[in-house]
Amino acid sequence: MRRISCLVFFLIMTLSPLKIPAGDTQYAIQAPLAVRSLLLDGQSVEGLAVVVGERGHILRSEDKGQSWHQVRVPTRATLTAVHFQDRQLGWAVGHDQVILKTVDGGESWQLMYADPEAESPLLDVWFTDDQRGFVIGAYGAFLETEDGGETWDSRWISEHDYHLNKMAVGRDILYIAAEAGNFYRSRDGGETWDERYPPYEGSFFGVLPLNGKSLLLFGLRGHLFRSDDAGESWQEIDSGTQATLNNALILADGRILIAGLAGALLISDDGGASFAFHLRPDRQGLSALLQMDDGSVFGVGEFGVDRIAMPASPTPAD
Repeated sequence: MRRISCLVFFLIMTLSPLKIPAGDTQYAIQAPLAVRSLLLDGQSVEGLAVVVGERGHILRSEDKGQSWHQVRVPTRATLTAVHFQDRQLGWAVGHDQVILKTVDGGESWQLMYADPEAESPLLDVWFTDDQRGFVIGAYGAFLETEDGGETWDSRWISEHDYHLNKMAVGRDILYIAAEAGNFYRSRDGGETWDERYPPYEGSFFGVLPLNGKSLLLFGLRGHLFRSDDAGESWQEIDSGTQATLNNALILADGRILIAGLAGALLISDDGGASFAFHLRPDRQGLSALLQMDDGSVFGVGEFGVDRIAMPASPTPAD
């Protein structure tokens, strides 16, 4: 019954542009300890770092993470993901199907859409350019815009209503990591999607494209897989942990990091062929990773936002 209801809802929404519900806007409360609140995602671009999280918190840093400034945000909903197209244009999404837009590097934000009655949090956002973008979320939520977020249309990309957790792009192929072992791929810019079949039925929370058609896919209980043919075949990699893995990042020096719950941090020095397991001393969960222009690495999670002490890169042999 839930699946039928969701299908009817999305079919109706596809026929008409989505609009912001009427009502007074509630702004996020300015919190002195927002930098230590639950934060869920972040991005660093051209000297600017932005992180987002619970209660509509958005914080900016322009000094490589030495200080963070909470900005005024027109929602109190938990924000789950942020994406910047460049240093000025960015997007944030979250619970209550909130979609926010900034055109001044995150100093101010505009509420472009919200639908609390849908009871379906949005979980990730990605734009191909300043006009065309996608937002994904729980129960198969898939929204797209062709006009820079002025209007949003909804559609199914699958006959199932699994949670769509993370979107990424590699070599002109779009990928979505999803619930219950599902993984989706688009070779035509998001117009159509086909299902791939990793050898695991648990949920995936992250996907990291590597060089060429290679990618990493990871999620529940430390499960980590690699594909070198855009998802046609898979090889499992020993992660050294049963902690849920949430986010990954390729560093400027080529190392690959994967972060997860219980303070789990995986580091690869060989292009993602193998990983060494490390543990945060406080064992607090990591939700996302970002690297500053000076090479420093920051994590966001249960602890807020903080710099991660990284082991030194291996010295190349002569």
